[in-house]
Amino acid sequence: MPNERLRGALSSRGISIARCAELVGVDYKTVERWITANRVPHRSHREATAKLLGVDETYLWPSVADDTRAAASSRAELVDFFASRSAVPPELWRSLIDSAETSIDVLAFAGQFLPEIHDVYRIAKRAAEGCRVRLLLGDPNGTAVRERGEEEGVGLGVAHRVVLTMRYYAPILDSGNIELRLHDRTLYASIYRGDEMMLVNAHTYGAAAAQNPVLQLRQLPGGRVFDHYLRSFDRVWANATAVNNIDDVISQFKE
Repeated sequence: MPNERLRGALSSRGISIARCAELVGVDYKTVERWITANRVPHRSHREATAKLLGVDETYLWPSVADDTRAAASSRAELVDFFASRSAVPPELWRSLIDSAETSIDVLAFAGQFLPEIHDVYRIAKRAAEGCRVRLLLGDPNGTAVRERGEEEGVGLGVAHRVVLTMRYYAPILDSGNIELRLHDRTLYASIYRGDEMMLVNAHTYGAAAAQNPVLQLRQLPGGRVFDHYLRSFDRVWANATAVNNIDDVISQFKE
């Protein structure tokens, strides 16, 4: 039976079989066999193709979900578990930023605590040394932030925290390699990533983020959990609005 999921994913993104083969580094007929004969590629090619198409490899090739080695690697990616965000040691949040060399990613509604426990100029220092910094905050005028405030019983409290967090970051946004975008998406988890380390703060209905559990993950070859959350970040980032002037955003904030 042909792999219609792979065929459909390529088609929806306007990527031809030839182009996929070129980008993944295989022969045209190899990709053709992945589709027509439903052949399962080697792990490195699966990962490259899934990343290219922005989907999980288990969606394209469900049988790999039973791969015991991949399952073991995914379990090994869990470094630690904290019953609440407030239980995470401040030193761990700081090391997430200070040890990053290539990428710092933040996805939250407000994430106000982070610039309060970590000098934003240390983030700017990492950026100046070549680290890409992507900050994704909720749009204070957006539906998602307003609904989250209602769910937590704080009204506009979440929106106000977003505005305060943007003020914290304002002094460093002119630094190179730092970009701030605003999203209007429901968050099932806040994501804080520094290179191969990630802290994932789960969200539950009616509870503030600080009260919810946190997973500490370490990216490992063959593991799927870290990459699963990273793809989620990338999807929100791709549809978020870039902020060029924080003062303009704040001046448009509606009480």
